[in-house]
Amino acid sequence: MCGICGEVRFDGGSPSVSAIAIMADVLAPRGPDASGVVVRGNVGLGHRRLRILDLSDRSQQPMVDADLGLSLVFNGCIYNFRELRAELAEKGYRFFSDGDTEVILKAWHAWREDCVSRFHGMFAFVLHERDSGRLVMARDRFGIKPLYLAETGGALRFASSLPAIVKAGGVDTSIDVEALHNYMTFHAVVPPPRTILSGVRKLPPAIVRVYRRDGGFEDRRYWDPPYSRRAGDGAITRRDWQEQLLEALRTAVKRRMIADVPVGVLLSGGVDSSLIVGLLAEAGQRGLMSFSVGFEEANGEKGDEFVYSDLIAREFGTDHRKIFVPSANLMEALPGTIAAMSEPMVSYDNVGFYLLSREVSRHVKVVQSGQGADEVFGGYHWYPPLVDSNDVVSDYGRVFRDRSHEVLRTQLADEWIADHDASGALLRSHLLRAGADTPVDQALRLDSNVMLVDDPVKRVDNMTMAWGLEARVPFLDHELVELAARIPPEEKLRDGGKGILKDVARKVVPSAVIDRKKGYFPVPQLKYIAGPYLDMIRDTLHSQKARERSLFRGAYLDRLLDRPSEHITPLRGSELWQVGLLEMWLQAQGV
Repeated sequence: MCGICGEVRFDGGSPSVSAIAIMADVLAPRGPDASGVVVRGNVGLGHRRLRILDLSDRSQQPMVDADLGLSLVFNGCIYNFRELRAELAEKGYRFFSDGDTEVILKAWHAWREDCVSRFHGMFAFVLHERDSGRLVMARDRFGIKPLYLAETGGALRFASSLPAIVKAGGVDTSIDVEALHNYMTFHAVVPPPRTILSGVRKLPPAIVRVYRRDGGFEDRRYWDPPYSRRAGDGAITRRDWQEQLLEALRTAVKRRMIADVPVGVLLSGGVDSSLIVGLLAEAGQRGLMSFSVGFEEANGEKGDEFVYSDLIAREFGTDHRKIFVPSANLMEALPGTIAAMSEPMVSYDNVGFYLLSREVSRHVKVVQSGQGADEVFGGYHWYPPLVDSNDVVSDYGRVFRDRSHEVLRTQLADEWIADHDASGALLRSHLLRAGADTPVDQALRLDSNVMLVDDPVKRVDNMTMAWGLEARVPFLDHELVELAARIPPEEKLRDGGKGILKDVARKVVPSAVIDRKKGYFPVPQLKYIAGPYLDMIRDTLHSQKARERSLFRGAYLDRLLDRPSEHITPLRGSELWQVGLLEMWLQAQGV
């Protein structure tokens, strides 16, 4: 919900109203319902609103509380805002609106940095204290809501999307060499604080950052759950874990029903989204709208899973909409899909979510979606090989990395290859830190807290918000994840992965959607690139901009263009799509 932006001057100057207006205009699709800009002294705040809670103008942003001396822009939703509001009212706070934005203002005044630990929700917010001059930034535990930053000549700019910052000008748009190494290694994931552009950074998840008047700042991480067993967990039976998990899932889904507008579901027909539909039905949701998307078959690979989404829609009586995308429509949607990306993302289902969101936004403003279940409950194929690992960094890299540092040296041009294995160093820093009992726990923590943030989570946020649609992800309820982190790995890896989640799902949804081969969001035309897709990528890689940039060795590009279907990464991605998408995205940003 919404888009935020702003500029803060630490050199005594005034913020650029024109730069804020430009950023707000770029963010307009995220918040098509209203806009606002407030400039006070050295701080300028901009906002685009999507009306989900308190549809009145009383919750307009930027929100200023003159009595408390606080100004705020906020993107997201605090699901427990009514409980927090009641607690704050008992403390004597008075409210002029009925939404969650004002609750953040009062909560900060009452509890300062501790307020974020009380929030159940997804959020990125920037708050200014009039009297102290401090500027506060915070991001939710999983980075569901984005926050990009750039320093530009004595000023700090921020926005909900990277393109908004670039469009305002004055930013170093050169390629970050270590970020490029991550992009090519982790199928486009660039972990925070880096982005592919040297001059733009992103606030990491679960961080509160407080800037002083002079521009100095301190970060505090407020959430870092242990992936380990508590004393007494060994006595918990499988049935007990199942009961605890089912109750946590019910709570997570129910929390995300809160809205002053209808809430729908993105229904792929897999276990995760089907379980959400079942739990919503169980919670009494009536007139539930569900939505699925499918594509043409390519190279013998089916492009939809309608048989399963239809089954769930019939079982729970949803108002179901199926969207079939012919190849010609897919091609037409690619420029818009790429333009909607805050960072280059190679997953094929970007265009699926983009087109699905376009249709869904015509009917509802809020949907629940199943992202995160594989990372939280061990659904991917690279977890079982780690069970007996004695070298988790090497073993994880072997099953997860698209290519080794040595191979990358043969593909990137000399000036673009990092002088060390930057991605291997990142894996070591995350996998080997304390707080995880087993190699599988270490991998689940890395995927849930790092890889998930800048792939599935970012993908869904970018593609849904491109059409003013808010996506909520109950599998990333932080209390649910804290519980899952305690569940022994063997309970997750059973039954081909997500064993305990499947146990719970059988209590709610038909077994036909559970006891089947794991499916993905297939867009086969972008995996087996041919015809107009191949022509598009060839033209992009041979363009003047690409030749001037010269990120890749010519011999490597020639091999990819000659036989694109033969160059598939270990995680079933097209190498040609990976390199072509990067160049297309850079050119879409005018870089």
